[in-house]
Amino acid sequence: MARALQLAKRGLYTTNPNPRVGCVIVRDGQVVGEGWHARAGEPHAEVHALVAAGPQAHGATAYVTLEPCCHHGRTPPCSEALAKAGIARVVAAMPDPNPLVASQGITALERAGIHVEIGLLQAESERLNPGFISRMTRGRPYLRVKLAVSLDGRTALANGESKWITGEAARADVQRLRARSSAILTGIGTVLADDPSLTVRDLDIGVQPLRVVVDGHLSMRADARMLRLPGKTLVVTAEDDADQAGVLVRAGAEVLVLRAGPGHIDLLELMRHLADREVNELLVEAGATVCGSLLQAGLVDELVVYLAPHLLGDPARGMFAIPGLESMQDRIALDIQDVRAVGRDWRITARVTR
Repeated sequence: MARALQLAKRGLYTTNPNPRVGCVIVRDGQVVGEGWHARAGEPHAEVHALVAAGPQAHGATAYVTLEPCCHHGRTPPCSEALAKAGIARVVAAMPDPNPLVASQGITALERAGIHVEIGLLQAESERLNPGFISRMTRGRPYLRVKLAVSLDGRTALANGESKWITGEAARADVQRLRARSSAILTGIGTVLADDPSLTVRDLDIGVQPLRVVVDGHLSMRADARMLRLPGKTLVVTAEDDADQAGVLVRAGAEVLVLRAGPGHIDLLELMRHLADREVNELLVEAGATVCGSLLQAGLVDELVVYLAPHLLGDPARGMFAIPGLESMQDRIALDIQDVRAVGRDWRITARVTR
C-alpha cells in the first residue's frame, strides 16, 4: 500500500478533478503490476496495473489507495475490470467519498466473489486527496491560504511593496502549491496593485488552474495581465453592472454575481459554486482583507506560511484583517502539521482547528 501511495503521488498535479490513486498487484509475494491515475478521462490506476500484470492478475491481490469505482463515468467501472481479470482480493486504503460509489464498489467486488479489506494506511490516503474528500463530503473545496511573511508577521511594506519577501526556493515551492490546486483565488486589491499572472510556471501540468478574483465593486481592469494568459479567469462580484461585466467578458473573463450585501460577496456560495465546477483544492494568494474574510467565515482549512528571516516593522501590512480579540479564549487555534526549511526561509503548514 505504501508503494501504491507513492504511485498515486505521481498524479498530484494532473488528475483534477479526479482523486489521486495508485494500485499495486501482488501474486505469491511478488509485485506483478503497478499503475496510477494520470488524468481525468484516462484509465484509472487499477486498469493500468491490470494491463501490466496481464494473466498474472488471476488469483492475485490488488492494493489500491481508494475504493474501486463501480459506476460508468468518463471510464468504465474498475470493479468490473478487477473481477474480469480474476483478482481474488482487494485491499483498499479508504472508502470512496463520492456518493456515486460510497461503498457500492466494495459491494460489487464482494458480489463477484472478491475478498475486500478497507482501512490500510487510510490516513495517508486521505492526506493525498483533501480536496476531493472535501468536495464530496462538504460540498466545497479544501481551502489553503498561502502567505509570505517577515519574521514579525508582515506581508508587505505600508506602501504595498512586497517583492520579494521570500527567496527563490520558497517561490519555487509555491509553484508546486499552485500546480496541485484546481483554482487560485485572489482579491481585487492584489490585482490592481501587483497585476499578477497567477499561473503555474516551470511545471508541466497540462491545464492552468482556474483564476478567481474576488471583486466586490467590479473594479477589474480589462487589460489585466491574467486575462491575456492561458487558462480561465472568473471575476466574482456583488455588482450587477451589465456594461462593465460585458467589457470584462469581451476581454476574456467570466463574471459571476454573488451578492451578500452592498459590495459584499457571499463567500460560502462562492465555495459551493467552485465545488460545482469540480474545484478540489483552492489556493488563496490574497491580501489581509480577503484572507481575513475567509478566516472569519470559517472557510479556511489550512495555512501555508513562508517565514522569511527579516523584519519589516510595525507600520507594514499584516496577515489577516480581523477584529481585535477581547479574550484569549477567542483565539483562532492552529494545529501545526509541518515545519521545514525551504532555502533561507521556513515553511510552516498548519490546519485551522474548529
